[in-house]
Amino acid sequence: MRDKIQALLDEARSALSEADTLQALEALRVQYLGKKGPLSLLLRGLGQLSAVDRPEAGKWINAARGEIESEFAARETDVKKAARLAALASETIDVTEPREDYQLGSLHPISIILDELVDLFVGMGYEVVEGPEVEYDLYNFELLNQPKHHPARDAQDTFYIEDNIVLRSHTSPVQARTMLSRKPPIRIISSGRCYRADEVDATHSPVFHQIEGLYIDKDVRMSDLKGTLEAFAKRIYGPDVSVRFRPSFFPFTEPSAEVDLTCPACKGALGGCRVCKGTGWVEVLGCGMVNPKVLELCGIDSGVYSGFAFGMGLERLAMQRFGIPDMRWLFEGDARLMGGRR
Repeated sequence: MRDKIQALLDEARSALSEADTLQALEALRVQYLGKKGPLSLLLRGLGQLSAVDRPEAGKWINAARGEIESEFAARETDVKKAARLAALASETIDVTEPREDYQLGSLHPISIILDELVDLFVGMGYEVVEGPEVEYDLYNFELLNQPKHHPARDAQDTFYIEDNIVLRSHTSPVQARTMLSRKPPIRIISSGRCYRADEVDATHSPVFHQIEGLYIDKDVRMSDLKGTLEAFAKRIYGPDVSVRFRPSFFPFTEPSAEVDLTCPACKGALGGCRVCKGTGWVEVLGCGMVNPKVLELCGIDSGVYSGFAFGMGLERLAMQRFGIPDMRWLFEGDARLMGGRR
């Protein structure tokens, strides 16, 4: 028995000396110390020995197990140390070696435009206000002078969730909520995603972004609106841009106007410009004096207060500013098209 155990010890030591990975050590541990290993088999065979020989044999087997476990622990320490030294050698960084070039990221064009507009209007004294994208019909339509069956509702092509709940078709509900919760003077801008049932093409998307402004106080005039929008145009498109107001119609403003700016592509030179179709102007936003009925619906005395409102699509501004011909580019996340625009 003793010779058999000594031979097992010698075999285990020889195998351990050749093991150079933790995986190999684990395999040997299972082989020699596992439940089906030779030492376990010897222990289970003690019952076949005589009562005189059994204690001595058990002592030899347990001593052998202890020696093998010690050998395993020592070898495991050596293998881990060697692996750590090898990793340090292979992962050493040469700080004198030139790094690889990499391309820096950039803000999305819509974010660039929005940041500039927020900076401009906050500098004019406006406050940034937000509202929900899932909105009640009351705020999206009725308080903005668009009652049930109003023909302007058909033009919105609205996504209805329930009869009285919609995905907001513009950010104007934020204005209605603000007028209901505050007393004038009110000077706010609101921006965010809007939704309309448009087919996806180069100039339309069912999801788009708007920014709107609202100013209500005593003696607010159309000239105040004109000066505000001229300041906006020169900030975004440069000091040489010209602004043109055209009469229009919106249920929530009266009088209303569409605002055109000098074409950023041809600079107003009439010809074959694809951006302005040879007119020299591009439409940018809608605006007007807040309809007195909207003020009354929101609990503001229209005999004392007046105001103006304006709204614009951020996609259109970004496309004109950065020369992007297809609105779909703004939503596809292709870094080759969007990256590096400042």
